[in-house]
Amino acid sequence: MSVDYDVIIVGGGHAGTEAAAMSARLGARTLLLTSVLDTIGQMSCNPAIGGIAKGTVVREVDALGGLMGRAADRATIQFRMLNRSKGPAVWAPRAQCDRTLYRRAVRRLLEEFPALELTQGMVTNLLLERGGTRISGVETGDGRTFSARAVIITAGTFLRGRIHLGTDTQIPAGRAGDQPSVHMAEAIEHIGLTVSRFKTGTPPRIDGRSVDWSKVERQDGDVDDYRFSFHERVERPRQVPCWITWAGEEVKEIIQHHLKESALYGGAISGRGPRYCPSVEDKIVKFPGAKRHQVFLEPEGLDTNELYVNGLSTSLPAAVQLEFLHAVPGLERAKMTRPGYAIEYDYYPPTQLTPWLEVKAVEHLFFAGQINGTTGYEEAAGQGLIAGINAVRRIRGEEPIVLGRDDAYIGVLVDDLVTRGVDEPYRLFTSRSEFRLLLRQDNALRRLLPLAERLGLLTSSELRAAERRLAEEMSILTLARETAITPAQATRPLAASGTVLAEGERIAVVAKRPGVSLSALLEAAGVGAGASPEAVHAAEIEIKYDGYLAREQEAAGRLAELASFALPTELPYLELKSLATEARQKLDRIRPTSLAQAARIPGVSPSDLHNLVVEATRWRRRVA
Repeated sequence: MSVDYDVIIVGGGHAGTEAAAMSARLGARTLLLTSVLDTIGQMSCNPAIGGIAKGTVVREVDALGGLMGRAADRATIQFRMLNRSKGPAVWAPRAQCDRTLYRRAVRRLLEEFPALELTQGMVTNLLLERGGTRISGVETGDGRTFSARAVIITAGTFLRGRIHLGTDTQIPAGRAGDQPSVHMAEAIEHIGLTVSRFKTGTPPRIDGRSVDWSKVERQDGDVDDYRFSFHERVERPRQVPCWITWAGEEVKEIIQHHLKESALYGGAISGRGPRYCPSVEDKIVKFPGAKRHQVFLEPEGLDTNELYVNGLSTSLPAAVQLEFLHAVPGLERAKMTRPGYAIEYDYYPPTQLTPWLEVKAVEHLFFAGQINGTTGYEEAAGQGLIAGINAVRRIRGEEPIVLGRDDAYIGVLVDDLVTRGVDEPYRLFTSRSEFRLLLRQDNALRRLLPLAERLGLLTSSELRAAERRLAEEMSILTLARETAITPAQATRPLAASGTVLAEGERIAVVAKRPGVSLSALLEAAGVGAGASPEAVHAAEIEIKYDGYLAREQEAAGRLAELASFALPTELPYLELKSLATEARQKLDRIRPTSLAQAARIPGVSPSDLHNLVVEATRWRRRVA
């Protein structure tokens, strides 16, 4: 039996669900094919969405019509805006979520798309045509065949996944309780792609009823009523606190004593782990001078007492995990409901992909998520969105969409992957962007709405809601720039800054002073009543940082000039003798689409770039 689709997505994680949503929004007949339907949208690791840079990605996904922000809003049981004491470029929305509510929300949102079908099945083979250079569908282990014009693989940690609990316990699994995908891994490798291994891990879970709450610090969410989604405002569930404790000297001694029993340090794992989300064993070994390490107790949901012990990711045996848990203040009598574990899995170095996430060796085959060497729900969602849009555009003969590094953090993420590759699980940070003041969490809608509208990614009601939001921001900016405030009116708003106003001045000018609130100035002047705090905040950033923003926009313009110089895909780099040998080899392997992308390849010098322009121009004339 064979069923025909425009696009098939293999995998129901965060990359897969966003890819499915984008494909279906664009009207393509779409199939989301996953090994277990009940785990679509599953939060396999920590029960949270957002964080540093990641929260901005969630808002970018939402601005383009994605699901993650909407699902998070329906499942948020605590919201915090991180880094509020710092500049707006690093403000980071983060939501603690109820796992069950999040998964249900993703499933419900997906089922609203009439062009999308959800089917359970384990993919065991990829169907190819044109001598193996174009994907044509997939086969499942139960004998079904599904034909498609494009296939997106979002397999997460399932490709030859193996769970490690100590050096003696190894379980083939994509995550605890789920079978790994071995046959599909073999099918991908058969295509001829380079394959490697990474590892990641998860901490133990405990029963909250066994915690001594008098010994841990309570951490409540923000009072402000933040949301991720720009397009809707749903009612949030009941809000609950998290708690903070510490792993100190006693924990360090236990782990050091049992270090050889760790799968990571006992030699059972060969894959490299994430630098920025290390296991507790890594923390003890690599930071021996640290007296203690912070541990967060995060609720798994409103209908359970189970807590996620964030900060104690481990591959030690279960008995050792319980021993070091009991050495943590407040957890002396903790009951471990699930042990932590490490998981090792296949990934495919992403320099084998185009900037629109299509496999270079196989037309209309796309990869998104951890299969590309990334870590994190948000990074996966951003890739899934790009793959979903471009799979549809490619089968329709349209130009693929590539977000620039000055357009979105998603653009930074994808460009880093396909241009520089990865040597450890990739995690997004604000420091990876040259334009982080332009790429803020508050202006994601303003940056990306024109693209969403051009591509037809939003419904008419979503467009109207987005336009109202942007119109409100512009209205506040106009008020601030055109309305004057008197010295008397400005007395109270300026009190905290220790300055005074000698004569009447426009609100926008006064708001540039350090420590002066635009909201307070508007209120004192009697204008802007009823404006949303989000709109006022966005306008305030534009006012306070307009000089810095102008400089970043100028730099982005220079990058755009480089990007406008397209490089022919057939350019014979190895024959370009005016380029250094290292540059020729790396350019031939990555095959950049623009001079800007070529400039970001390690080993390509400014003189190589100059010569590349000459060589590309000469080659175009020769083949014309």
